[in-house]
Amino acid sequence: MREPLLFVPGMMCDARVFQPQVAHFSARRTVMVACVTQGERIEEMASAILLDSPQKFALAGLSMGGIVAMEILRRAPERVTRICLMDTNPLAETPHSAAAYEPMIVGIKAGRMGDVLRRFLTPDCLAPGPQRMQVLGQLQAMAESLGPDVFLRQIRALQRRRDQQAALRKAKVPALVLCGAHDSLTPVKRHEFMAGLIPYAQLAVLEAAGHVPSLEAPEAVIAALETWLSQPYVLRA
Repeated sequence: MREPLLFVPGMMCDARVFQPQVAHFSARRTVMVACVTQGERIEEMASAILLDSPQKFALAGLSMGGIVAMEILRRAPERVTRICLMDTNPLAETPHSAAAYEPMIVGIKAGRMGDVLRRFLTPDCLAPGPQRMQVLGQLQAMAESLGPDVFLRQIRALQRRRDQQAALRKAKVPALVLCGAHDSLTPVKRHEFMAGLIPYAQLAVLEAAGHVPSLEAPEAVIAALETWLSQPYVLRA
């Protein structure tokens, strides 16, 4: 029996960020998209997802969703049958990088969410090409629909996130680390480092994508996920 597949969206994204993958995989298995709009800590988001999830599931997270996925793996490794981490970061924020979020918080609280979004969602984090502005528009639409309160909670959660290197080193399930070659937010070298932490991990770098490959290169992501989902459950030492 095929295990359920659980997607975890990135910051200021909802199920629409995985729409092509959900449409493809839901024909053959149970597919769910987690909610990451509640809680001011990554741990709270992970706990809420675990409460609403099957006993065992394949887990795929994008960007902040990948950070939440790592926390799920850390606290409930027996429930995760395999893990895919896309355009994400296993490291905690430094005091300096955490402080860099503060101007965003000030802007949101002052009612300037539109300005903050334009600085946060810049075209150069996506791959160049005709799809760039279309994908950027999709990201902006999702962010605007989620609103400023969710934005603030997610920023706070990112500021306080823990380092997940130890959890990744302990992973004993099929793992895929995937990123877009043009991702300026979480570059390829960060994913090479992350793949090196996880036993047996496969690294996939998509040349036609940036930070949001699920929308920029949906068919390539589907193909990579198909390979990942076909790997045996148990990996030998």
